[in-house]
Amino acid sequence: MVAFPFEIAATDGAARTGVLKTARGDIRTPAFMPVGTAATVKALTVDQVASTGADIILGNTYHLMLRPGAERVSRLGGLHRFMRWDKPILTDSGGFQVMSLSNIAKVTEEAVTFASHIDGSRHVLSPERSVEIQADLLGADIVMQLDECVAWPAEESRATEALRLSARWGARCKAAFGEREHQALFGIQQGSTLEALRRESAERLIEIGFDGYAIGGLAVGEGHEAMCEVLDYAPGLLPADRPRYLMGVGKPIDLVEAVARGVDMFDCVLPTRSGRHGQAWTWNGPINLKNARFAEDDSPLDAGSDCPASRDYSKAYLHHLVKAEEILGQVLLSWHNIAHFQALTGAMRQAIAEGRFEAFRKDFHAAQRTG
Repeated sequence: MVAFPFEIAATDGAARTGVLKTARGDIRTPAFMPVGTAATVKALTVDQVASTGADIILGNTYHLMLRPGAERVSRLGGLHRFMRWDKPILTDSGGFQVMSLSNIAKVTEEAVTFASHIDGSRHVLSPERSVEIQADLLGADIVMQLDECVAWPAEESRATEALRLSARWGARCKAAFGEREHQALFGIQQGSTLEALRRESAERLIEIGFDGYAIGGLAVGEGHEAMCEVLDYAPGLLPADRPRYLMGVGKPIDLVEAVARGVDMFDCVLPTRSGRHGQAWTWNGPINLKNARFAEDDSPLDAGSDCPASRDYSKAYLHHLVKAEEILGQVLLSWHNIAHFQALTGAMRQAIAEGRFEAFRKDFHAAQRTG
């Protein structure tokens, strides 16, 4: 028995739309999860994030265990109460930091030992501790298994070692998690860009049994085309009746192509990171508001959007804010970008439901080329 029912309402080719039902609300898929690494989606209030149509956000175990501390968040009522977000939260296990902070981390069979990037203090993150932090202290609705992610390119032997360690850690996470009615545990497929390894990883995860399955180890340097080649087969190796979550992805084109291949959920820091650096994502691709050609452009980013940041402010004003390094510019562009990503997933849900996803995909690519 899985914790959260997943109802697939329609399919169009490999693309599918549905609803993941949780105790804190429905997650409509395809779904994009704004990243709130340290209990905040950078530059935005939770009300602004909710106004974009986001059904779920992501928090990070590694960062929250260091600051303010998972036990402190628990004493203050859990992550939802702490940050005033009453919808679902998924927490990343800390596994990605095993790779991205490898210079200050040591991996053994038992656990990962980190040196804090904040003050150098030592911390041990085992599969059991990761589950405890996510499920019991932070109170996440969707808990991710602790895994080991390797950067691309990876030698086959190294990728094999990582996927098998991840599978063993996944079994330990499952044992620590037990059976919970209002929380779900997702396993993470590894295997770099090698199909045989992806297949082995999927088989090991399915044998353990999870509430959902993530595709990890992509968007780590392999590029869009190589990622799509993996996605040609990787989602199909995972159970069709459970949500498939592509971790850390990505650009709008990545989302469209992944949905075309059967992926249901995404997260990425890109919308807010771009917004903080003057970049806005539009239906015609990204634009750089630092560019002088916007200095007297009185048009909004998206006149048809429900988002005030997209609809009510001119590109000229946004250009001024960015050039003057005003904080409001970062806020408005981050808000717009999150709204645009939510509009994109909403448009894909509708296209799939109406059986016209391939036409949507074709039009999307054409608009990107002319933008």
